[in-house]
Amino acid sequence: MGKIPTLIGFSAVVMWSALAVLTAASGTMPPFQLSAICFLIGSAIGLSAMMRDPARFRAFRQPAKVWALGLFGLFGYHFLYFTALRNAPAVEAGLIAYLWPLLIVVGSALLPGERLGWHHVAGALMGLAGTALILVRGAEGGFGGGSLLGYAAAGLCALTWSSYSLISRRFGATPTDVVTGFCLISAVLSALCHLLLETTVWPDTNVQWLAVLGLGLGPVGLAFYAWDYGVKRGDIQVLGVASYAAPLLSTLILILFGHGEASIGIAVACLLITAGAFLAAKDLLKAKPSR
Repeated sequence: MGKIPTLIGFSAVVMWSALAVLTAASGTMPPFQLSAICFLIGSAIGLSAMMRDPARFRAFRQPAKVWALGLFGLFGYHFLYFTALRNAPAVEAGLIAYLWPLLIVVGSALLPGERLGWHHVAGALMGLAGTALILVRGAEGGFGGGSLLGYAAAGLCALTWSSYSLISRRFGATPTDVVTGFCLISAVLSALCHLLLETTVWPDTNVQWLAVLGLGLGPVGLAFYAWDYGVKRGDIQVLGVASYAAPLLSTLILILFGHGEASIGIAVACLLITAGAFLAAKDLLKAKPSR
């Protein structure tokens, strides 16, 4: 479990932090249409890299269970996430959906060769508390006004992404190039859902087009490759807790671009998330004795 793979995995968290501001800047494109375009761009990233060495296309020779896992993780998560946002208030749905880092940290104890320490649990709970402060900031009336379907979909979001990440660890020998295929299949399925359920809306300005391109290159593209590499070769417990940085960074970016206001709650959340991440990562941060 090297530091470099863990840092590469964390770069996905950084990219995901730009998801909200880029989505806001992308206009009014329906979610499945946006998802289809972004996944197509994401698959183009992998294909362009693989074309330099055609032998890498052998990565697509995987058993059905590997493809099922990719479809379950990438397309399944986004389908459930969009369903949650359509049927429940965004703040409450987001809070429930962002239980996946905690589930990763706790669930990692079930993986071969992994051990769940008190500091992982304590760090995860501190991160969860900080995330809750961010996501419920300004919310009124608690968990009222939404449907059971929306809340259930949000809960399944958390289970889906945490399960995908943990199970991916068991397929550590599967090359990350296969994520290219995951993105391509997800793009096709998203396009089909769009044609069946949505009305096509194209961006009106160059800024909106650039935002769509940014989504496909980063949060809904390159981030999946980085995350796959990180959870397979890095410290998945540290990655799980460090994932709480995504809603924190996302909120700070939104504030920077004028979509929110700074508050004491944000400062407290920053302290909780940062301290929780360092606590959970204390083993990784220790210097390894030379052999």
